[in-house]
Amino acid sequence: MAAREAAPAGEPTAPEQGSRAPGLRERKKRQTATRIWQAAVELFVERGFDKVSVAEIAAAADVSKMTVFNYFGTKEDVLLGPMEEHVADAADAVRDRAPGESAAEALRRQLLDLIEARDASVGLSDSPRTIQVLRLITETPVLLHRAHSFHLRRQQSLAAVLAAETGDAVLAEVAAAQLIGVRNAVFAEVHRRRAAGDPLDHVAADAARLARDAFDLVEKGLSGYAVKA
Repeated sequence: MAAREAAPAGEPTAPEQGSRAPGLRERKKRQTATRIWQAAVELFVERGFDKVSVAEIAAAADVSKMTVFNYFGTKEDVLLGPMEEHVADAADAVRDRAPGESAAEALRRQLLDLIEARDASVGLSDSPRTIQVLRLITETPVLLHRAHSFHLRRQQSLAAVLAAETGDAVLAEVAAAQLIGVRNAVFAEVHRRRAAGDPLDHVAADAARLARDAFDLVEKGLSGYAVKA
């Protein structure tokens, strides 16, 4: 099963099927985090990210300001915190790939699986909140900068896995930049079109074609690189 991909949108997620069911304390923590996130999104959409304070988010979520900071370190984290759940997804997909499969093949498979599943973490969701978050990020410079920082961390995580396998840190950085670049380009196109209101199925079909074409292009330069023994 492909790991879920990070994207600059998405509600705090529940455990995947097959994982250990969380206990009561963990469920309550997730419920509180989700309530804070939902309250923040509603306020940000109504008034703009910069015009909403953490105290106002806390009041809307019926928690203390300290509780908000216990769950999310900054106001930016309140909105983008769910991305942290996915920072290592690309690296994990490459690390866990089958023998004989290249890094590019593993990431192509993962991305196409996410698109086919209409995964909300890629932006392929009809949820109004997902679309609202995409627009907020696009229109708010501090959030856009934070999202770019996340993508860089994801690239660095992938590069570390490739360097450990191949023993060449420089080429690993080059390969990771190209592979993550493909994914970022696909995600950016999905986000742009979903924020513009394009139909979900049309966007998904075009995203799958773009992903195949982009990975084909990259593989011409990375053919034979990082094929697992």
